[in-house]
Amino acid sequence: MKCLHLADRDITTDRPAFIMGIVNATPDSFYSASRGGIDRALQLIEEGADIIDIGGESTRPGASYVDEAEELHRVVSVIEQLRRRSGIPVSVDTRKRSVMEAAWNAGADILNDISALEDAADIAAFAADRKLPVILMHKRGIPRTMQEETRYDNVVSQVSSYLAQRAAAAEAAGIAGNKIIVDPGIGFGKGLEENRRLIWNCGSLCGGRYPVLMALSRKSCIGLMVGEDDATGDGRLYGTLAADIIAVQRGASLLRVHDVKACRNTLDVIKSLQDCGEEG
Repeated sequence: MKCLHLADRDITTDRPAFIMGIVNATPDSFYSASRGGIDRALQLIEEGADIIDIGGESTRPGASYVDEAEELHRVVSVIEQLRRRSGIPVSVDTRKRSVMEAAWNAGADILNDISALEDAADIAAFAADRKLPVILMHKRGIPRTMQEETRYDNVVSQVSSYLAQRAAAAEAAGIAGNKIIVDPGIGFGKGLEENRRLIWNCGSLCGGRYPVLMALSRKSCIGLMVGEDDATGDGRLYGTLAADIIAVQRGASLLRVHDVKACRNTLDVIKSLQDCGEEG
């Protein structure tokens, strides 16, 4: 049984990992089927998502950041509409304190920060005060330039060290250790070999102290593994599911995905087979 501590309640799943469904309230996220608003969110809930992750700023390689007003416009109305229809936990993919505060006022539950609380000096204090879980991600540079430098001496050790430092900073700001989730940032300033090593070693990050979120869905590294170089991501579903299985077996507790039903079915099969093994 997996458990995640929100500000006002705990959520659990008896699957091997939580399923976080992606809603990109943007016009330029790399996988076009993920773009949308309330209809996209409701579809993912029907497919079996445990958490809905809403983002208003594309972080695909080469993307530019958007300003605060535009991000607020894209995100808040979706949360408000969703809250009238569902109590599902809502994660917000943002680096900005103002956006997270408005999202929290609209009913959001989780901060998913690709900057690991570095881009906004007061966002950690805000999350601590509201007792929000935080997802801390590793990246290099900014999305527009992050793929220009992908070399590491030891990518697993370096990413783990960075995430441990950011988790310590989060705890120093008052965020409880049991509300910290780490994400190695697959595709964010990494090449194929670095991504492969991080997927295989994901459970070892930070010594296993924090739950690990893996966001592998239809990413370019999956395309490279399966020989599918279409930038739309349309041919990467089966490879994504295989990588998700490995990530869960290697220690991931949350999967951030575009294809919720397919992921749910995959996790249900893993659970059924694991249950069989435990029965002897």
